[in-house]
Amino acid sequence: MKLFDVYPVNDIIIDKASGSNVWDDKGTQYLDLYGGHAVISIGHTHPHYVKRLTDQLHKVGFYSNSVKMPLQEELAALLGKVSGKEDYQLFLCNSGAEANENALKLASFHNGKKKILAFKKSFHGRTSLAVAATDNPKIVAPVNETDNVTFLPWEDEAALEAAFKQYEVSSVIIEGIQGVGGINVASESFLRKIRSLCDAHNAVFIADSVQCGYGRSGKFYSHDFAGVNADIYTMAKGMGNGFPIGAITIAPSIKPSYGMLGTTFGGNHLACAAALAVLEVIQQEQLIDNAANVGNYLMEELRKFDQVKEVRGRGLMIGIDMPEELVHVRKNLLGKHRIFTGEAKPNVIRLLPSLALTKAHADQFLEAFRTEVK
Repeated sequence: MKLFDVYPVNDIIIDKASGSNVWDDKGTQYLDLYGGHAVISIGHTHPHYVKRLTDQLHKVGFYSNSVKMPLQEELAALLGKVSGKEDYQLFLCNSGAEANENALKLASFHNGKKKILAFKKSFHGRTSLAVAATDNPKIVAPVNETDNVTFLPWEDEAALEAAFKQYEVSSVIIEGIQGVGGINVASESFLRKIRSLCDAHNAVFIADSVQCGYGRSGKFYSHDFAGVNADIYTMAKGMGNGFPIGAITIAPSIKPSYGMLGTTFGGNHLACAAALAVLEVIQQEQLIDNAANVGNYLMEELRKFDQVKEVRGRGLMIGIDMPEELVHVRKNLLGKHRIFTGEAKPNVIRLLPSLALTKAHADQFLEAFRTEVK
């Protein structure tokens, strides 16, 4: 049997990882500024994380949600404390797409309406409803197509107001910082406008925090910069530092009932141990502050390069918009300087490193970048 060939891959085998570095099977060291799509939040193979998972595996790795699991309650309490949303409710699942799928479904259960408002260049996942709310026709199969989703221009308040007048809106879903779309930061005024319109029209504000959440922006949720609360926050990626876990946190105004949502693997013992380890390290090592400080330093330095068109982002979620004549830079960063970065089409270099990235590692990247843009 062969692998189903859907991923263009670099011809590199990662054999070992620690902190912000990885090594291939030949022993070559790389600086990881991409973290496997923003997944590595506290650094590769963090000792506390490894111990938490190992200890749990020696006890019990999995049982279903048909029994009480104190680890889930412990995770809910700590997540509420670290995020500042202690009165919210937690539903655990396995991925970001599943989190968004459940959020959109829950919103419709809550208010009995169907229309979803999403935004141009959005990415919310590949499951049926999540991909329908994703602005990329290439990954939307015919079976996913629905009239229940309308895409609006990014940051267009007039279009948003008009949509609320035209439709019976169930929910508005928005990334606080668009990732795949090119590191586009939602303004605080636009997020506040969404909040006020959702309040006025009994619609649910869904804050997609799968990539821009969990401290990456310098606040726990990047939407928090606007000073308003969403009704549902979705998360995954950095939540488990590589162990598959996703979740939605739900405002107290949205009431649960038995059977409304469900999952087989979501919230299992190992997943909860991983997520608890991540939050504990984030607290102990003050990684949200570190993301803000090192991220701000990186962006300030990158903005000094005249060759760069624009630097966008917050914290350690950074997009470097490159001119056409420098599209080779990302390839050379990997091939010549052994630095992993990401991309967003057409010419944006994405930086999504561990929240524990050091200034020394930032300087290592900046020196390599300087060499390539001369």
